[in-house]
Amino acid sequence: MTAKIIDGKAIAEKLRSKLRTKVQKITKQDQPRPCLAVILVGDDFASTVYVRNKLQACQEVGIESKSYKLSRSTSQKTLISLIQALNKNKRVHGILLQLPLPKHIQTDEVLEHIHPLKDVDGFHSLNMGRLAQFRPQLQPCTPYGVMRLLGHIKQKFPGKEAVIVGASNIVGKPMALELLAQGCTVTICHRLSQNLQQHIARADILVSAVGKPGFIKGSWIKKGATVIDVGITRLPNGKLSGDIDFNAAIKRAKWITPVPGGVGPMTVAILLENTVKAQGLQGKEIAT
Repeated sequence: MTAKIIDGKAIAEKLRSKLRTKVQKITKQDQPRPCLAVILVGDDFASTVYVRNKLQACQEVGIESKSYKLSRSTSQKTLISLIQALNKNKRVHGILLQLPLPKHIQTDEVLEHIHPLKDVDGFHSLNMGRLAQFRPQLQPCTPYGVMRLLGHIKQKFPGKEAVIVGASNIVGKPMALELLAQGCTVTICHRLSQNLQQHIARADILVSAVGKPGFIKGSWIKKGATVIDVGITRLPNGKLSGDIDFNAAIKRAKWITPVPGGVGPMTVAILLENTVKAQGLQGKEIAT
């Protein structure tokens, strides 16, 4: 058996093409052009690259973008003041706060100040709560992007064993909720989990998001499983690696995402989709 590759780059490009058409339709109807505000605190190299890519993606589909680059020493109070100003700005429909933030800033507290209808990352507690109730509004980009990839390959969900490695608020927990909503039996593995190999071996759907290159051995994969590798790490030689030993896993899985070119492009595409969706949700005045 050799796994089929889930081409996230191609799937994401189709979504972006649809969004481009939708944005054109919005502007022709004399509605406000969807606008995304991106906030970067500090000069972390990876974050700077991610922000540049997101701004470029906005331009490609016709979404207006605003960039706010703050120094690493920016206080939490100043950051929150900027977010509150953007909440009140009717021309801004989405607010993205690039993570991670400097250590002196409390990430969870700051994220709570982004208005839920402008929370295009889907991290606000109200958006996470709606997801937990299976009434999603703006969904976390990476987990929802994974679900769209799985939908593309017509993955069957009801009764399937889904195992998620990593329990972060950004990927692991919302990923579990997405799969649970589709009828999977879900297991979340984390740093305190025992017998990780045994959990992985029974997974019909495996999602890994720990950021440790080659952490999951291909021999652990259940034959015929669908394998989603969210982890991405730059190796000393400059190459990018996922969490899963791809060359071995491809011999056992039925479907697998590559790194790069798998989940990453879909995360950005869903961010754009959320921005367009947020513009539609804000027909009524946002109370701040």
